[in-house]
Amino acid sequence: MGTLNGYKIIELAGTGPGPMAGMMLADMGAEVIRIERPDNPSSRTLDISYRGKKSVAINLKNPEGLAITLKLIGESDVLIDPFRPGVCEKLGIGPEVCLGIRPELIYGRITGWGQNGPLAQAAGHDINYISITGVLHAIGNKEQPIIPLNLVGDMGGGGMLLVNGILAALLERLQSKKGQVIDAAMVDGSAQQMWMTHSLQSTGQWNIAKRHGNMLDGGAHYYNIYRCSDLKFISLGAIEPQFYNKFIELVDPENKHNLGSQDARDWKPLKSRLEKMFWQQSRDYWCALLEGSDACVAPVLDIIEASQHPANIARDTYTVIDGRLHPAPAPRFSRTPSNIRSGPDRPGSDTDQILNSAGFSDSELLRLRKCGAIG
Repeated sequence: MGTLNGYKIIELAGTGPGPMAGMMLADMGAEVIRIERPDNPSSRTLDISYRGKKSVAINLKNPEGLAITLKLIGESDVLIDPFRPGVCEKLGIGPEVCLGIRPELIYGRITGWGQNGPLAQAAGHDINYISITGVLHAIGNKEQPIIPLNLVGDMGGGGMLLVNGILAALLERLQSKKGQVIDAAMVDGSAQQMWMTHSLQSTGQWNIAKRHGNMLDGGAHYYNIYRCSDLKFISLGAIEPQFYNKFIELVDPENKHNLGSQDARDWKPLKSRLEKMFWQQSRDYWCALLEGSDACVAPVLDIIEASQHPANIARDTYTVIDGRLHPAPAPRFSRTPSNIRSGPDRPGSDTDQILNSAGFSDSELLRLRKCGAIG
């Protein structure tokens, strides 16, 4: 019984942020029904974002398939639209049609560039969305920007932004009894995540022209990554003076390395000293000395190592479903905990069950398959 128990969500099949949003909502207890194309390859069952969802294969370009889809939408609380602007309108399931059928519907639209503007119809991916919002420019070394996976645009600026919008709209609906359309654009979400950088820049604490020369981008010695003797890495984030002093107390109690300053004029030479110091011992050595203290130090782990870290084990940060490693549901609720009800299943595997529940008989399903409306 999660926080969203009793809510029904239709997720039109997509990739990246839309499926992530649906996964999070399913973890929270919502019934998430993913509408797949009948020709969607079964290899997609490896996609972790399928967990906890039901899947129905419907041909949206078939008139009867469209009618089935509209019936399901009419019985739902939320629709997740992952397509470019105008695609759902062309299919006959745009906001005007769907809200006409179900005025209380929350219609969540997730795109890269947004529903309007000169780039709305252009193709793009995470790397492009974070490029025009200043994110990519700010991350990297002196020579060039470095790609932060697809975390900032797709996931933080997309999937989580959409979940935030859906939850807010559901709360508002309790008062107004009305649905609405959410325009969740990854450019907007990426820009919002840069709020601190904007604050620092506006107060003269961030130099746009000096990548890898600012406190949080690798310029400062006390907020950086260091290679150890076993070729593994350690992260140091001792920004506040009391934490940096604790770090010095543990690694250089006799002040042999002269690490005392946090002044920006000393960043470069002190970083060089720390590089030499960390290189002298293994990552395990430094973790044994520093991890868990107020020195703000942690090992840089790969995703398998992360699942085996004692802190993550203690908090059940990861879980295994059907033999596969999953990030556990988050955030955590004290009274109505989220859970993963099932691992990812074959696309379309719940078609009969879902449509039977919607009032279609077995003979009707046979006919609909023959005419190509469902898969």
